[in-house]
Amino acid sequence: MKSNVNRIIAILAIIIVNIGCDQVTKEMAREQIEYNERIEVIGDTLILTKVENSGAFLGMGSDLSPIFKNILLLGLPGLVMVGLFVFLLIKKDLTKLAIVGLSFIVGGGIGNLYDRILYGSVTDMVHIDLGGVFRTGIFNAADVSVMIGTGLILLEQFLTKKDQEKVKEAS
Repeated sequence: MKSNVNRIIAILAIIIVNIGCDQVTKEMAREQIEYNERIEVIGDTLILTKVENSGAFLGMGSDLSPIFKNILLLGLPGLVMVGLFVFLLIKKDLTKLAIVGLSFIVGGGIGNLYDRILYGSVTDMVHIDLGGVFRTGIFNAADVSVMIGTGLILLEQFLTKKDQEKVKEAS
């Protein structure tokens, strides 16, 4: 029983920390960066600039009708976040890596949902440009949480399959 309580506390802590980091950085951007201002943190490689994204990833869906926009950007993600959260709470055989990864995804998802509900858009402020090698769109801490969570889930799947292959080879 105690381990279940600790597990729930850990899940909630990870989710809350992710939401908190996201909201603090967005509030700092809203207060200290002008729209489309360019602040070079590391030359042209790491740039802070504030934009409001009324769509989804890279602004996709920003031109949709309000009804479809609410369904696709509020309703559907809201259901997914509730579903993932319930899944985290009831699925007892998840690995620690899966729990952390899913908790990051839920925290990041809720962070962006909160913005959409409160402001009608999501504040993005970070751009990375590594020349011709790698370039991002403008993103925020919630997006990073979702990407880290997804990476951890993929890593967990890879490690699980690798461990399963070792068992098969040994038998």
